[in-house]
Amino acid sequence: MFEDKRFFHKIEGMAAAERGPYYERQLRRIIRYAYSNSPALRAKLDGAGVKPSQIKTVRDLERIPITPKDDIRRLQKENPPFGGMVTVPISRLKRIFVSPGPIYDIEARDRNIGEVKAFYALGFRPGDLVMNSFSYHMTRGGWSMDEGLIALGCVVIAAGVGNTELQVQVMHDLKVSGFSGTPSFFMTVIKKAEAMGYDFRRDFALKNAYLSAEPFPPSLRRVFEVDYALNVGETYGTAELGLLGYGCPQKSGMHIPEEILMEIVDPKTGKQLPPGEIGEVVMTSLDKAIPIIRIGTGDLSLYTDEPCPCGRTSHRLVRIAGRVSEVVKVRGMFIQPKEVAELVATLPPISNFQMVVSRSGHRDELAFKLELADNLPDRDALLDELHRKFQDVCRVKIDRIECVPGGTIKDSKKLLDTRTWE
Repeated sequence: MFEDKRFFHKIEGMAAAERGPYYERQLRRIIRYAYSNSPALRAKLDGAGVKPSQIKTVRDLERIPITPKDDIRRLQKENPPFGGMVTVPISRLKRIFVSPGPIYDIEARDRNIGEVKAFYALGFRPGDLVMNSFSYHMTRGGWSMDEGLIALGCVVIAAGVGNTELQVQVMHDLKVSGFSGTPSFFMTVIKKAEAMGYDFRRDFALKNAYLSAEPFPPSLRRVFEVDYALNVGETYGTAELGLLGYGCPQKSGMHIPEEILMEIVDPKTGKQLPPGEIGEVVMTSLDKAIPIIRIGTGDLSLYTDEPCPCGRTSHRLVRIAGRVSEVVKVRGMFIQPKEVAELVATLPPISNFQMVVSRSGHRDELAFKLELADNLPDRDALLDELHRKFQDVCRVKIDRIECVPGGTIKDSKKLLDTRTWE
């Protein structure tokens, strides 16, 4: 069933009938441990009047309130640095990442590297030379992929984001066989190669691409697979827990890894939904270092429990179907309207603003509309400062800024997402 048993967890092929009891044992273990060692979880359960002994099955998780992802920043401010959620001393951590907010995300030294089985499932093999174009700057993406690839036995080129022409040259000269990055940046690299005079199918050795961190529409998948003869696989993850879903050769959804327990719930009631119904992705970590219990991602999805021909027996996320809250992901980074409002408040000449996210080709575009104070002496300096501060905080570049007369912005929403997905 699997080529090399070194690179998949035994639970990936566990009989479906055994999965329920397995997860219930793990859930009872982590709830007891977290209640004794995590001040945040203890306060959460006590506030809901729930005792650890009452959580015996996955269904019992409905007794525990969902903590919205947006609340993590508040919890960390109230109880710095990690909001009472981390159960080990800082000296026992491996890495600390910083998400917009700022939110401090941690990685434990004994973390199970879920990306190993994800890369393996997508077709990567020991000895492959892989261009890793996820960001290494304070974010989990680059480092998690780097570590997973090395654990699999691949050779990593730590490219990060940008330097597109150089990435093309390196990819060509070293005969790189694998790529790891966002779908839009991967397309940017291919188009840059063609602009430099290359025939991408003829002149490059690329075979496999691991794509994540932003929507991946079927039309773009077809371009990669048909026009460029590439094997591409989709994954899904968050900054808090890393990998939450990964594709397989069947391309029939994303398998949920065994390191986490995932629910799809009604966003209004928190009640678990059956297969095929769209709801919010809610996750519970089975990791003792950071036992996150029922954190709402804000993402909408649905799952299937039908067997997968690849032999893996986990449930599969069918697709990511949108967002619950105002928070929107743009070019792989989450934009929080409240956070942007705090930033804009430091620039008094801006009396009102609105962000608009759109899609041009296969790239997200972010525009600002600004209402400015009258008789502003140096508008260009103000716009430059907004560009700089926004990129520092949100790590995304603004594509366009439009200054409009006062009273033009009628919609009270600070962020409009006009993108459509197939």
